[in-house]
Amino acid sequence: MLTRLKVNGFKNLADIDVRFGPFTCVAGANGVGKSNLFDAIAFLSALADKPLIEAAQAIRGGDGRRGDVRSLFRRVGDDIVDRMTFLAEMIIPSRGEDVLGQPAEAGMTFLRYELSLRYRTDEVVPSMGQLEVERESMVHINRTSARSHLGFRHSKAWRDSVILGRRTSPYISTEGEGESAIVSLHADNAGARGGGKPRRVPASGLPRTVLSSVNNAAEHRTLVLARQEMMSWTQLQLEPSALRASDNLITSPRSIGPNGAHLPATLHALAQAAERQRTGGGQDVYTQIANRLSQLIEGVRSITVDVDEKRDLLTIIMTDRMGTEHVAGALSDGTLRFLALTVMEADPYSRRLLCLEEPENGMHPSRIPEVLSLLEDLCVDLDFAVDQDNPLRQAIINTHSPSVVTCIDSEDLLVADLIHGTQDRQEFARLSILPTPESWRAKLAQSSPTVARGRLLAYLNPFGYLERGGIRLPAKNQQAALLALHDRNV
Repeated sequence: MLTRLKVNGFKNLADIDVRFGPFTCVAGANGVGKSNLFDAIAFLSALADKPLIEAAQAIRGGDGRRGDVRSLFRRVGDDIVDRMTFLAEMIIPSRGEDVLGQPAEAGMTFLRYELSLRYRTDEVVPSMGQLEVERESMVHINRTSARSHLGFRHSKAWRDSVILGRRTSPYISTEGEGESAIVSLHADNAGARGGGKPRRVPASGLPRTVLSSVNNAAEHRTLVLARQEMMSWTQLQLEPSALRASDNLITSPRSIGPNGAHLPATLHALAQAAERQRTGGGQDVYTQIANRLSQLIEGVRSITVDVDEKRDLLTIIMTDRMGTEHVAGALSDGTLRFLALTVMEADPYSRRLLCLEEPENGMHPSRIPEVLSLLEDLCVDLDFAVDQDNPLRQAIINTHSPSVVTCIDSEDLLVADLIHGTQDRQEFARLSILPTPESWRAKLAQSSPTVARGRLLAYLNPFGYLERGGIRLPAKNQQAALLALHDRNV
């Protein structure tokens, strides 16, 4: 679970410091750079898995065709900065396995990861410069200070179930600067508290981050789980063609991909697992999915996965109240997107951080509350301890739609905008992300600015929500209440 992200020098992100809860909505106009925040999260996730250059080329704007990654660095006029920095605070699972299936138990579950990258120009081919690690560190956050670091309201039972362990030394540290910088990887086996001689390597010569090289739980149990946590951060881009596709009965993965692929195989695997636990459990899974889908569209009688053993194919079938069967290829884009999220909600082992752009796409405005309710229900419930029925999962969405913002609680809302200025006589624009007044984020950083009430009222276009004889807006929504009060005063 990503609880805080600080970014500087990546795309149009300069001195960005964002706090996240289980569910977060970033709202702002098109073109301000909301997607760049998602790209920064995706970049950190890729850096935990791939070499530096491959991770950069995998990100939108990395220009993988030419191998030029300079477009990922912040531009100020005609100048491009040569450094980018990241700080991520996260809660990781307390248990897991390494790549060889060996068990891992985290020494500490609340961690802070910092990474600084720089761009070095190739003197022979300027467009083929290299990324280098400048600094890298991973340290723990004490249990005693966890509550103040988190900020959002949560129960003691939840906190005690996710903030575990003890640590007295760093997991990764960097000494020195520039060409003399040395990154140290400290021991972390089950019987030690960080003792033993660390492995030391020059930072400038690393082809990848030190974190991405860790795969042995016997030596680095906490870092193995931290790496897996970061690799699970997913930017969902649910594509209709992938959602409509059938799966192979034998070879298809049993988890939904970032583009929505393998939906039939995932649902089939969930039903089979439930049936093994209890007779009739598989049908209960299908019934649960159908009931949830019926909140979006009327006339849903059942959802099943058709198993064609002759052709080794799995296909999702929806049956309406008239008894007519509809294969996934005949369902609308919005229905398929909702179905994919419903299956993810039912899967306790689905990806732990979901970044989803514009969840309103393909949805009728009247159905947006159901979509947002599903996304919120998909996230961990802070009132209860984390377990298989309450997995440690979160969602971050972005939107430019007033229809979405009016359904979002002010505690979960961040407002994005562009700030224009000059630096060394060069004009620039950078992304600003601000919380609403009186929210937990505003209270956590009392000296930081919040979004102005007038700016928020201007963003919430009232025309789509006016009714004859009154205003139809969710009563719990503070932004809606402000808008209603503003209109009445006018």
